[in-house]
Amino acid sequence: MSKRDLKKYLNDLTKEQLEEQIIELYEKFGPVKVYYDFVFNPKEETLLQECKLKISHEYFPIKAKASRRRAKPKMRRSVAQKYIKHFILLGVDPFVIADVMLYNIEIAQTYSSENPIKQELFYKSMCNSFEQAVKFIISNGILAEFKSRINQIHEETVIQKWKNEPDFEVILDKMTF
Repeated sequence: MSKRDLKKYLNDLTKEQLEEQIIELYEKFGPVKVYYDFVFNPKEETLLQECKLKISHEYFPIKAKASRRRAKPKMRRSVAQKYIKHFILLGVDPFVIADVMLYNIEIAQTYSSENPIKQELFYKSMCNSFEQAVKFIISNGILAEFKSRINQIHEETVIQKWKNEPDFEVILDKMTF
């Protein structure tokens, strides 16, 4: 069904029929419920804090209750990517989304400053995240607010001697600062 056909169909419904359909969608489909729950009670700060906590646990997991040892870090970029995609879908403020994008890289850099990482995929993944974040920030016109954090991330790649630091440099060079 095209968007035009949908509009025509909705125009033919009475207000009561339309309300019934929306309530049915709300009850039947989880994403619709999540969307309406967010629209009527955004709580972006709570979502942001939950998200940052989950991302940080990917690199710095809490100790398992049964043992005294720390769980092994999973370092999955996909956890942050799911939150970012979800936030974009909900229409969360671009400042919040950009904050999450940069936080994901910053926490990974904090981890890599304390723990040597041998997997090249980690560095490539962080570079992809960096490029995605910079593009998002520029496309939303919020570069001025995040410029120092972007530069700090790049500086950290230099300090930690990441092999792909030149790739980060290229990303910065492509973007107009």
